[in-house]
Amino acid sequence: MARRPRGPAASGEEFSFVSPLVKYLLFFFNMLFWVISMVMVAVGVYARLMKHAEAALACLAVDPAILLIVVGVLMFLLTFCGCIGSLRENICLLQTFSLCLTAVFLLQLAAGILGFVFSDKARGKVSEIINNAIVHYRDDLDLQNLIDFGQKKFSCCGGISYKDWSQNMYFNCSEDNPSRERCSVPYSCCLPTPDQAVINTMCGQGMQAFDYLEASKVIYTNGCIDKLVNWIHSNLFLLGGVALGLAIPQLVGILLSQILVNQIKDQIKLQLYNQQHRADPWY
Repeated sequence: MARRPRGPAASGEEFSFVSPLVKYLLFFFNMLFWVISMVMVAVGVYARLMKHAEAALACLAVDPAILLIVVGVLMFLLTFCGCIGSLRENICLLQTFSLCLTAVFLLQLAAGILGFVFSDKARGKVSEIINNAIVHYRDDLDLQNLIDFGQKKFSCCGGISYKDWSQNMYFNCSEDNPSRERCSVPYSCCLPTPDQAVINTMCGQGMQAFDYLEASKVIYTNGCIDKLVNWIHSNLFLLGGVALGLAIPQLVGILLSQILVNQIKDQIKLQLYNQQHRADPWY
């Protein structure tokens, strides 16, 4: 009796369902973000170490260095699973990577939807964050530079108005405040002066004691919250493009990892099939 011809399954040991293109594309995709995460952590740690200990503890909730470190560490762990999982064809690591990336994507999507639906509450939260930042203005150099940049960028001062700076202990208008900056506002609130060679950091001296009309001749009197909301409404397409730019790499990572997982599962099934039929004399 003639032996059964050797079919495609007979060459299963040479054939592989796992595509090298998908495998190494996912690997280098994760490697790129893995390197970025290490840079983020390094920058965050460096910025943190450069601060004084008392200043570091004063404003943890709004410290950009802490935020950078946390995001960098999470990204490092996530991309590490993706790198090793794709290189070693490890289903467990790839599934972990895919599930975590899906969770991050869904959380971002939920945050965007909730921020749009509950815009009033989101506005209140933004106001709370800005007021807290005003209180800690002098406690953290990074925060101080961020606030100054924002006030100059949006041509605003304070949260609701320039008088919000009275919440800061150095700018407070109370009679018992011994600070030289009493009843003042930061220089970033001041109207720009044409051809100014040297920045006048005392231009906001005593401005909180003036009414809106008089103060508006020297400083911005409108708060940053309304300016920020108006900017968001005017740049919805830009923000949508940024959101899409963040979503596309995540979706690509999820898609590639799921394709690779399915290919690895098919390869395992093929290997099991070959092992079961290896002793078959008609195979």
